[in-house]
Amino acid sequence: MQDQDLLSRVAENLTGRLHGPLQFRLLIQPLVATVLAIKSGIADARTGQPAYFWSLFTDPANRGARLREGFKSVTKLFIVACILDVIYQLIVIKRVYPGETILVALVLAFIPYLLIRGPANRIARLFRSGPSKGA
Repeated sequence: MQDQDLLSRVAENLTGRLHGPLQFRLLIQPLVATVLAIKSGIADARTGQPAYFWSLFTDPANRGARLREGFKSVTKLFIVACILDVIYQLIVIKRVYPGETILVALVLAFIPYLLIRGPANRIARLFRSGPSKGA
């Protein structure tokens, strides 16, 4: 029964973030993560690196290094996401739930970065190589 109470509290707290104070961060943080991912994806294309997310599955030898490098790129954004979520929790919930803070920061900062960096790499490669001579 306690697990169900925990899950319903987390769900209620997470959905409450959509309408409370600091809701602007729900747009700004993924947008900043997207910009950082595009920047990193272009850098990957220049150096010939494979698509980021795909390489996490297909290159186990370099997986840890790629994850560290990706997290390093979004560390500041991740920290800001955590700080803003703690402020939100103190204002609205009057209590801090570290697990929720980490979850929100991952969703707002790291996941958009993870999903955008590889496609940005591939698009940058298309523009770098230019139009094909046969077309």
